[in-house]
Amino acid sequence: MRQSGHTLRQHVIASTILLLPALLFPATASAEQSASGIRTEPPGIRLLEEIQAVITNLAEQAKPSVVNLFPLPSAGRSREGPGERVPNASGSGSGLIVGSDGYIVTNNHVIGDATEIEVRLSDKTKLIANVVGKDPDTDLALLKVTAGRPLPSARFGDSTAVKVGQWVLAVGNPFGLDRTVTLGVVSGIGRENINLSRYENFIQTDASINPGNSGGPLFNLHGEVIGINTAIINFAQGIGFAIPSNMAKQVIEQLMANGKVVRGWLGVGIQPLTPELAKKFGVIDSDGVLVNEVFEKDPAATAGIKPGDIIVTIDGNIVDSPNKLSRLIGALSPGATARIEVVRDRNRLMLNVPLIERRDAAIVASIPQAKTELKLGLDVQDLTAGLADKFNLRESNGVLITKVEPGSLAQAEGLREGDLIKEVNRVEVASVGEFTSAISRVRRGDTVLLRVLRENRAFYVVLKSAE
Repeated sequence: MRQSGHTLRQHVIASTILLLPALLFPATASAEQSASGIRTEPPGIRLLEEIQAVITNLAEQAKPSVVNLFPLPSAGRSREGPGERVPNASGSGSGLIVGSDGYIVTNNHVIGDATEIEVRLSDKTKLIANVVGKDPDTDLALLKVTAGRPLPSARFGDSTAVKVGQWVLAVGNPFGLDRTVTLGVVSGIGRENINLSRYENFIQTDASINPGNSGGPLFNLHGEVIGINTAIINFAQGIGFAIPSNMAKQVIEQLMANGKVVRGWLGVGIQPLTPELAKKFGVIDSDGVLVNEVFEKDPAATAGIKPGDIIVTIDGNIVDSPNKLSRLIGALSPGATARIEVVRDRNRLMLNVPLIERRDAAIVASIPQAKTELKLGLDVQDLTAGLADKFNLRESNGVLITKVEPGSLAQAEGLREGDLIKEVNRVEVASVGEFTSAISRVRRGDTVLLRVLRENRAFYVVLKSAE
């Protein structure tokens, strides 16, 4: 059945492209009226209706597996008052049934700190889901409901087969409008550095995605889930992002088995390999990432990786960005051995590195330097053990100022290299990712309140962002 449907789609689309001029501008009236005078439809209408049938059938098959989610107040919070959600209010997000026994995947940011979530099925049934586990690093969460009957579940496709330009269907609950279906194409793949999560490899689509679509599925024309919709760019139209299905499947399997995701840890600090650095290290192209720190007694140090090495492949996969390296290592389990190819003094070496479990306090060292977008005039980097010693800091995490631009707002307020940012607008930040996320919520012209440590003495600074 799938093969015949695929052949039909190919025939319909190819025929439509070839016949489009005739569909829009019939050359003669013979297509509309037969010799007997009986009015008939142009042949192109039937082709268009076949395409339409493919889309409508897909939508009907897809919608039952999509649910509307409403996080419930925690037990310690009053269920009365202005913050209470009123009955039938707009939902906060979408979810996808991934198991007929009641497993549901959604975005971590949809459920937040809630431990119970009201789930509304396509038949209007309301159930209460418990949180099985969360993975903030990919912004995914797994829920479980008990329905007493098999639930309509979706099947996953292979996201590595996704091509730019292919048609996709997004299903979700934007602004509380249950099971809204939008059609579009894949606009890009492998999108990273969007600063939405630690491990980014997004599928970009122009299928309309709005607030409330988060956690809903992105389908291909075979009815397979190729992504979990997660974000939009507020100031743009037609730019949405989805977590690839292969990444989602891996996270779901671990959350089902263990309630958490355990990832491999290499133990290096890394940064992008710029053309200037590539030239300095004698590398012809800019593929690879530069190791700028190796942590003692961690896997990389034990295996012989050194500062100044350039990591170019991991298990045969090309490493072309710090994000890609983090994803590849994070996809491996503790105890697995990674085959890592490095360039050292213009020679290529292949090293076998047995990985250990990732430690949250140390992973920040693998995040490259970042600049704020509000022109505050400072560069920041995640705190490492070496940097803490250098600047006499007793902290194990935080956002370290590595550069203050002359004449900037930051310099005018007395900030300097080595200062450690602990809070942005009273919200604690422990990494560059959290700092960037907090700053991104500041509007131009607003003030930014920073809590800063300098040699373990704390103080506050108010900066006014550029107009």
